[in-house]
Amino acid sequence: MDQKLSIAIQKSGRLYEDSVKLLKDCGIDVKNGINKLKTEADNFPLEIYFLRDDDIPQYVEDGVADIGIVGENVLLEKDKQVLPVEPLGFGKCRLSVAVGRKEEYASPAALQGKRIATSYPVLVKKFLAEKAVSAEIHEISGSVEIAPGIGLADAIVDLVSSGSTLFMNGLKEVDVVLRSQAVLIRNTRLTADKLTLLDRLLFRIRSVKKAKNNKYVLLNAPNDKLQQIISLLPGMKSPTVLPLAEPGWSSVHSVISEDQFWDIIEQLKAAGAQGILVVPIEKMII
Repeated sequence: MDQKLSIAIQKSGRLYEDSVKLLKDCGIDVKNGINKLKTEADNFPLEIYFLRDDDIPQYVEDGVADIGIVGENVLLEKDKQVLPVEPLGFGKCRLSVAVGRKEEYASPAALQGKRIATSYPVLVKKFLAEKAVSAEIHEISGSVEIAPGIGLADAIVDLVSSGSTLFMNGLKEVDVVLRSQAVLIRNTRLTADKLTLLDRLLFRIRSVKKAKNNKYVLLNAPNDKLQQIISLLPGMKSPTVLPLAEPGWSSVHSVISEDQFWDIIEQLKAAGAQGILVVPIEKMII
């Protein structure tokens, strides 16, 4: 198959490093020289375009790129005819309403008649409409957080991760418009060959995601507590149990999801497990 799949990723900014790392974790060799806008993978039929994040939905809609990695906030703001394929679990942030630290805010009704500065007018209009609030929207391309301080707006709607930028500008986060993360999108008219390549890529991406969300655990268990310990371990099917050289003891191997990890480890310790080792998983194929 001579076909290649083309993917658009952010050329700089908060999603760039994680997007490149994801491809490399999938075993795809990505080389990107300084200011290079296009490259090819040596070991997978993939072309990579490095673009402005705001442009990626348009490029994918037009078929210039077959697929792309973009924040949900950009995807929903641009509202292009593309298909979301897979949430990627990185680039998590909030699109939030922020007001001056001394301002009162009990509900979105507090925005009635106010001036709101934002780089996301489409999402803000939708939010206000859903809350039956009428406000004046000022679209700003950057440095939105300074708008209240210079008298341009009464409130802002902007991306928030830690909230430190808001704090430094005398603002506080009061409402969440959207919770966002990076997502893989695709063109709506991919050929059968390119859909096959996309499936191959998705297989790798999902294996990497599963690995990051799980830990491999090895522990020693007294045989008289073995069944109790096994019952605490979810595993992929069932835990692996091997006899130890010391009589009366077994080695138990299993996989624990990150969400359950500490709760299960505490229960294992209480049940008599010893010598617990936790190992990161590089890939996880189910």
